[in-house]
Amino acid sequence: MDYNVLTLAYLGDSIYELFIRNYFIKNNLAKVNDLQKEVTKYVSAKGQALTLNKLIDNNILTEEEMNIMRRARNHKASHSPKNTDIITYKWATSFEAILGYLYLTNQQTRLKNLLERSMNL
Repeated sequence: MDYNVLTLAYLGDSIYELFIRNYFIKNNLAKVNDLQKEVTKYVSAKGQALTLNKLIDNNILTEEEMNIMRRARNHKASHSPKNTDIITYKWATSFEAILGYLYLTNQQTRLKNLLERSMNL
């Protein structure tokens, strides 16, 4: 299936945020203010771009995932991001698109593996 990369990123963003929130809650970060500060480090465009680049540098992504990443990164942006530069935004969108793609193609084991590995880079 050929999904729109921005649709994939939209879904991937929510998947990643839920995973990160769940991760820190399970690791006993109980105060909401502390939780929000820590989660934001990961789910921000800067944090997502950094995570994607670490996954690439460590050769963790498959060729299929790299293709999704390139499609999303090269997609013409129709708006300017508010809180980051366009390059960081495109890397973050690419990461989100990979997650959305894995979810929509029912690659749950790979999705879980990628999310868990992203926390250990």
